[in-house]
Amino acid sequence: MRLVGGIAVATFALGAIGAAGAAAAPGKPGGPRYTAGAEGVGDAYFPYAGNGGYDVQHYHLDITYTPPAAAPAPLEGQFEGVATIDLVATQDLDRFNLDLRGMDVSALSVDGRPAASVAPPLAGAEVEGAAYWHVQDDDARIWELTVQPRPKIKAGEQVQVVVEYGGTTARPTDIEGALYGWVTMRDGAMVVSEPEGSMTWYPVSDHQTDKATYSFEMSVPEGKVAVANGIQPKPEETADGWTTWYWDAPDQQASYLTTASVGDFDLRETYTSGSGVPIIDAVDTKLTAPRLATTNASLGWQDEMLDFFESKFGPYPFVAYGSIVDNDSVGYALETQTRPVYSSQASEGTVSHELAHQWFGNAVSPERWQDIWLNEGWATYANWMWNEERGIRTAQTAYDNWYNAARPAGYWELQIGDPGELGLFATQVYNRGAGALHALRIEVGDDAFFAAAQLWVERYDDSAGTSEDFQAVYEEVSGQDLDDFFRVWLYDQQKPPADWTTP
Repeated sequence: MRLVGGIAVATFALGAIGAAGAAAAPGKPGGPRYTAGAEGVGDAYFPYAGNGGYDVQHYHLDITYTPPAAAPAPLEGQFEGVATIDLVATQDLDRFNLDLRGMDVSALSVDGRPAASVAPPLAGAEVEGAAYWHVQDDDARIWELTVQPRPKIKAGEQVQVVVEYGGTTARPTDIEGALYGWVTMRDGAMVVSEPEGSMTWYPVSDHQTDKATYSFEMSVPEGKVAVANGIQPKPEETADGWTTWYWDAPDQQASYLTTASVGDFDLRETYTSGSGVPIIDAVDTKLTAPRLATTNASLGWQDEMLDFFESKFGPYPFVAYGSIVDNDSVGYALETQTRPVYSSQASEGTVSHELAHQWFGNAVSPERWQDIWLNEGWATYANWMWNEERGIRTAQTAYDNWYNAARPAGYWELQIGDPGELGLFATQVYNRGAGALHALRIEVGDDAFFAAAQLWVERYDDSAGTSEDFQAVYEEVSGQDLDDFFRVWLYDQQKPPADWTTP
């Protein structure tokens, strides 16, 4: 989810995944026929995001980063990385791809066997031996690192790919022109990668249908703090003017939810929620006094929010929680897994929104980016619920305020079930998505509504689901046919009728 200025702003959609398995080789029935893994997962909005032919198990990212010098020096950082990627082939692979944008590869090996760097071959041309090549076409939005291993890889075989890479960091933008990925800041970097910006800082199968575990070693100039997902498996180490920070994220995680933000952070003492979830916050030491006061008050609710959402959605799904609050801004907050990133300050409403995403969007991700309403609608509705818990306003009042507001006809024309790649962060995805969930709650009743929400998370935890999957869960629990309901709320290009607006 992305929240711009505390207001819902939507993004993305995607299609089918995976590549076909290998066919039998001619003259060798039952033998392997090695083919190339697909260069994308088939996302209708981002056709080159992710890759086919394999399933990543783990990424270990060893990063050395030097932030920009003081102004008026260019706003550019220096980045060196070694990515160690453990993957399992899902077909007999002649070659496969990784997504990597704006970085140069200096060395690559597969199971310790070095591959040679070659120029991208012409279509249909053969390349001899172990090799790799890199296509970066900004205009076509194609950033593909192709790996040709030798020997070839059989389906089911596990291999380790090591990529040495790096370059000068800048301020990449997504398809809408918004900052994302590894965003260089004067004092470090804000790392917020939705929808497919992780490829701006490491080689990756950059799609949420290929979740993996992560570990990080991040070396930064002494005095800087590097914060990533999960927990610190051991304390940071300082030597020769550099500090290395260690983080471990043992839960399955979509690539767009990874972070490795660098800055002048106060890494605060860990505390816990009522159920024992560790909460680790990193707050920029340069926040203004008013923003620090707002941030401290908002983060002070995290433990109670966790307890409240667990009572509604089931157990918190990850090893830890917390927040990264940077005095710099990309214009939005992001629910990076276990540790959301906030621009300039953290407000209570945004904190509740990002925390709810840990269940809806992170534990269960949208299988297609077009189903982004399952992320943003739930996070927005969870904030309505939290406000009711706090005695601010009821969810019904929030719904009425949204539904009854005067709006142009065009507002109702956006199909939140398929908003288009430029509509992923449209306010309708957030607010009509929340309205749909409130109407669904009225339609099926509280018991079925929350039972189905918990079943959704339980059934699709560590993976991804579609709107059709979501409907099926609610029909299973409620015993109702909900075809008309989901058609009206997700796809009708007009205001939903009042039949679904009052309890």
